[in-house]
Parts: sequence; C-alpha cells; structure tokens
Amino acid sequence: MAKVVYKIVEHDGGWAYQVDHVFSETYRSHDAARHAAERAASEQRLSGADAAISYQDGNGLWHEQLIHGDDRPITEVEG
Repeated sequence: MAKVVYKIVEHDGGWAYQVDHVFSETYRSHDAARHAAERAASEQRLSGADAAISYQDGNGLWHEQLIHGDDRPITEVEG
C-alpha cells in the first residue's frame, strides 16, 4: 500500500503543505496549513467509487489515471 506524507513547510511568505515536491496554496499560519493538510489527508483515505483523476507531478507534468475506489493510501502529516 502506498504512503503519502504531507509536510508543513514555510512557503511564499507563509505556510503550505508539500507532497513530494508539490506545494499547496499558501496559508497565513502554520496551524491553517496543518488543518488543510489534515483535511486533505483524511479525504484521501476515504473509499469511494472508481474515478479518473488528473494530477500534476513535481516536474509540472500532468497525468491522468484511473483510481479504484478501494485503493487508498496510508497518509501522514508532519510538521
């Protein structure tokens, strides 16, 4: 099973969460960024229907992929 780690980091004059080399939007406080990361991490663990997704990797390239609704990663928030 895959593991996704959300790291809380200083970014662009505020705080963000980072997964691999990709940053979220910037938040004014560490607490706000952590709350957003925890919400994103919990949503990523939810089972659901199969879905086609698009995502941008750390190199800025977009990918499309079919995700099975019961194939959910382990998630963790650091920082």
